[in-house]
Amino acid sequence: MPDLPTKTLTTVQDALLAWFKEESRALPWRTTRDPYAIMVSEVMLQQTQVDRVIPVYLAFLKQFPTFHNLADAPAADVIRAWAGMGYNRRAMNLQRAAAQVTELYEGVLPSDLKALRGLPGVGEYTAAALACFALGQEVAVIDTNVCRVLGRVFYGPEGAPEKELANVAAQALPDGEAWSWNQALMDLGATVCTSRRPTCLLCPVRSDCQAAGAFLATNGAVAESRGPYKTKPEKFEGSSRYYRGRVVDHLRGLAVGESCDLPTLGTVVKPDYISGDQPWLLDLLQGLQRDGLIAMRGEGSIVTVTLPL
Repeated sequence: MPDLPTKTLTTVQDALLAWFKEESRALPWRTTRDPYAIMVSEVMLQQTQVDRVIPVYLAFLKQFPTFHNLADAPAADVIRAWAGMGYNRRAMNLQRAAAQVTELYEGVLPSDLKALRGLPGVGEYTAAALACFALGQEVAVIDTNVCRVLGRVFYGPEGAPEKELANVAAQALPDGEAWSWNQALMDLGATVCTSRRPTCLLCPVRSDCQAAGAFLATNGAVAESRGPYKTKPEKFEGSSRYYRGRVVDHLRGLAVGESCDLPTLGTVVKPDYISGDQPWLLDLLQGLQRDGLIAMRGEGSIVTVTLPL
């Protein structure tokens, strides 16, 4: 793609950074530059809303304040501390990442993007977020909100082609302001430039946005885009992830060292559970055990289940 127009880009940068200074969300992970605390927040935020993350994040850091503390903790304690977050596998990935940082990097988060991406549970976005927010590197951090804001501002209501987003984000990054700029884009996307009803009248970059005119003409309503036909997605209730979560939630509630037998666990997880469902339950439990989320003892129908030791 051609270079972004310099005058427009400078105006957008100045306006958004000024807005961020006045309107930024007060989030606890923004008050620290501790790489460990920021990594915990980024992993928690991968698939969970901010308001659910905040109380768990604060309690988690109190219980496990450093990479070393988390790496050395019993897995069961980490899983219990993750209660309410969902996607429990993230808790184990975070502990495994803490162990790698401790063992391979002497407890110091590596600064190389390739090394960051090599940590369990760390993909391209999380690696960039850690590089910028935890390590102070001048890199673009691209999440759903950032894609939406940059696409609308510089391309219009339909947004930017996916193949051009990385280039747009890199061009738009103001010198020396990566931390504030990336956070500002995320805040604008979360609070003003939302997916369905952007409030363009409150937007600090409205006058330079390629999409604002179209949205204002339709009273801010965004037509739902229609992609290619896809099969109807599986409902969460009744899905494998739903039952996996119910298993872990039940085991969290047991006293330390207490176990649960298969018939009891099956009835708790699936109210209409019958003995014929045992192969299904065992398959579900074996998957959880492979992910490090539970431990099973015994054979056949004489199996007991606990959180991992």
